[in-house]
Amino acid sequence: MAEAQELAALRRIVRLHLKAWGLPRQVGAAQLCVSELVANVIRHVGSGTPTSLRLSMSGTYLRIEVRDPDCRALPTLVAAGPDSETGRGVAVVDAIADRWGVLLGSDRKVTWCEIATDLNTPNGHGGGVRVTRAEAMISLYGAVASPRALNASRLTTAVARDAAVDVMVDLLHWMGAHGYDADDVLDMAQTRYESGL
Repeated sequence: MAEAQELAALRRIVRLHLKAWGLPRQVGAAQLCVSELVANVIRHVGSGTPTSLRLSMSGTYLRIEVRDPDCRALPTLVAAGPDSETGRGVAVVDAIADRWGVLLGSDRKVTWCEIATDLNTPNGHGGGVRVTRAEAMISLYGAVASPRALNASRLTTAVARDAAVDVMVDLLHWMGAHGYDADDVLDMAQTRYESGL
């Protein structure tokens, strides 16, 4: 739901994801774009509107998408005067992002923007030794799940995501087989993830 009190939590989520992806330089710009795009939904569609946020990579660009169900309230770039109290949100996104736009569906709109990263390749994001180890494990699982992936230089994002889920499920089964409670392990993992350990 698009609620003003949720903006701080959304900015925190953006920071956590981008640091985990090895994109700390994009955190400030991404947080500001997310704040402005969600605030735009709150202001022009209404507080409490069902809204979703999606962060992804689009080539070497960080892509931010905010989805809401109102296809009529389109974000527009307007020239706000120095004394105007509103009208700067899309201008801020336009100034910070490298590109932005709106995709209309029959029952929703997606307002998106993309921010350049320092990456040389779409799969070149860092994240340190933890991300490197995870990518190696995901590649092994992906190759087993999709033997054709062995012929590709990189797993597709969808295959890699499914392989990552399989890794997590198998690890939870291993934990259970050794007497550990899956919920406790997940809570511990979430705490470590959020603290950056």
